[in-house]
Amino acid sequence: MVEKIEALVDGGKASAGPPLGPALGPLGVNISQIVGEINKKTKDFTGMKVPVTIIIDPKTKEYSISVGTPPTSSLLLQEAGRDKGPGSVTDTIDISIEKAIKVARMKRENLLATSLEAAVKEVLGTAVSMHVTVDGKDPREVQKLINEGHYSALLTSE
Repeated sequence: MVEKIEALVDGGKASAGPPLGPALGPLGVNISQIVGEINKKTKDFTGMKVPVTIIIDPKTKEYSISVGTPPTSSLLLQEAGRDKGPGSVTDTIDISIEKAIKVARMKRENLLATSLEAAVKEVLGTAVSMHVTVDGKDPREVQKLINEGHYSALLTSE
């Protein structure tokens, strides 16, 4: 029977410490080899938390690693060039609609949306809770503009 380990690691900076080391140790696998492979696969997500799933066959010690995409909030912060969200409710971060579309494309397969337009609106929903504005506007206003077709040229180039 295979063992499945799911963890949230720092992109490109996973270590043999928690959460991976304690989970992998009892399985008798080469922890540093697995951590090295995880770091190689997550290096593009440096500075973000990345979901990782490791499936191990304890008998043969064979394993496979799959890397998910970081949370939408982390991708929005990366696009804004920030490592933390606003410190207070009155502080905001601003991104362009193009960056919101880029995040939607990155997250597309993990979202419930059936179109790029719907995916962008989902990403904008996350932006609302993070106090992230889009081109200086409240994300809810941008969602209305999308519904009215204002960004259709950007959203049809799938």
